[in-house]
Amino acid sequence: MTTTTSHNNAASGVDQPQRRLTTETKSALKTTEFFAFVAMVLAVVVTANLYDGDGTAGDPFGATTAMRFVVYLTIGYMVARGLAKSGSRERYDA
Repeated sequence: MTTTTSHNNAASGVDQPQRRLTTETKSALKTTEFFAFVAMVLAVVVTANLYDGDGTAGDPFGATTAMRFVVYLTIGYMVARGLAKSGSRERYDA
């Protein structure tokens, strides 16, 4: 985060707050990867609930497999957000 330095006001004895010049990135709700993540989690949950397989070998896509895929999606989303936040900045216009 880029900020200006804080100056001590000797007359009042109070530090001036630091001014922020840039933001990290957009809010997570404003990104397409958030909506893709939500859509894919819903797709995994719906598929796990509706798919029964061929009926002879049990449920090949049960709750355990669905949760594994949701965890993979969550890890991928967190990595994507981390990479997006690591090198980008927006100008802060307040």
